[in-house]
Formats: sequence, structure tokens, C-alpha cells
Amino acid sequence: MQAITTAIPDVFVLEPKVFGDERGFFFESYNGQRFAAAIGQETHFVQDNHSRSRKGVLRGLHYQIQQPQGKLVRVTEGEVFDVAVDLRKNSPTFGQWVGEYLSAANKKQLWIPKGFAHGFVVLSEFAEFLYKTTDYYAPDYERCILWNDPTLNIHWPITQAPELSGKDQQGLLFTQADVFV
Repeated sequence: MQAITTAIPDVFVLEPKVFGDERGFFFESYNGQRFAAAIGQETHFVQDNHSRSRKGVLRGLHYQIQQPQGKLVRVTEGEVFDVAVDLRKNSPTFGQWVGEYLSAANKKQLWIPKGFAHGFVVLSEFAEFLYKTTDYYAPDYERCILWNDPTLNIHWPITQAPELSGKDQQGLLFTQADVFV
């Protein structure tokens, strides 16, 4: 596994070593020792999630203000543009975002540590999105920042308004959002 730093040093793109031939391919999607070495810390995952969405669906920008979740995300079918926003008030990258194309073809993963909002938009006909979390889902602490917040100015690679859940339509502006101290 190769860890590639992003513009936000705590967020990593992980590229697995893929072994392939005419029969197909094999790669290790997760190895605790290699993952810890790649990101420079031990991590304990407690929950795996799997979602399927159609083209144009945007999910996010989600986070939990208490019981924050680190997330290791990947795509097993299709392609998404995945975004992490730094919500750590004392961070030098507070309010900055990074985005990465994740797909079944490129097999990349993105590590998003605690203290970040997360979202993605589906670019292919469908996408299956898998992610591991470091804490359990806690709906009482869930928060959402508006996907098209003008302060964040995320450059989503879409040409028309995305399809949003009711919850995501009610996202707060970044300037009104709860953040991590």
C-alpha cells in the first residue's frame, strides 16, 4: 500500500498494490499493520458501511460533533468524487477541503481522520461506496454542512444540481456549523 499525502497533511490517498492477470485481480483492501504504518498511527475500526447511489446523488457533508468518526472510504462499483473538509478549529488547514476521484477501476481509498466533514457525489451510472469507521453512528450528534457552501467553495465536478436527501438540503452554512476545538 502506498500512502499519498494531500493538501491537508492528515488526509491520505491510499493506493493498494494490485496483482492482476487474465483471470482478474487480487489486492489487500485493508491490513491493520500496513494501514497504521501508512498513516502513522494505530486505528481501530468498529463499523463497516455500504451504500449504493445513482448518478448525480450527492451525500454530505456529514460529520458527528461528538463520537467523531475517522473514515476509510473506497468504491467497489462505479466512480465518485470524494471530499473531506477540515473542521478542526486549531488546525492550520481549518476550513480547507481536499477531493479525490475514487473508483472501482483505480481502487484508491481515502483516509479521513476525526474532525472532518465528508461527502461524495456519484459520477457513474451507479456507485457502491464502502467505508470503515472508528466510532459508531450516533444520529443525535450528526451534523451536516451545505454541499455548496460559498465559504468552502468546493469544486464539485458536476454540471447540474445534485440529488440530495431532505437532511442534506437542510445543511448549515460553514460559518454556522459546529466545529471541533
